Amino acid sequence: MLKSTIGIALLASLAGVAGCATQAETVGAASGAALGAAIGGGTIATVGGAMVGYGAGKKYDEHHH
Repeated sequence: MLKSTIGIALLASLAGVAGCATQAETVGAASGAALGAAIGGGTIATVGGAMVGYGAGKKYDEHHH
């Protein structure tokens, strides 16, 4: 289970990089995915965490650029 969770978190962070995300968005997505995986342990929690983290990174960029 842990290996698949790490794999999903890695894919989420790579998807952010491939989509030309900013550093804050990528870090937010990866951190959110890791946190979602740690708390929920499932795919939905991991993806949901990544989405929340990406949104937080996007808001950070809007306020600081």
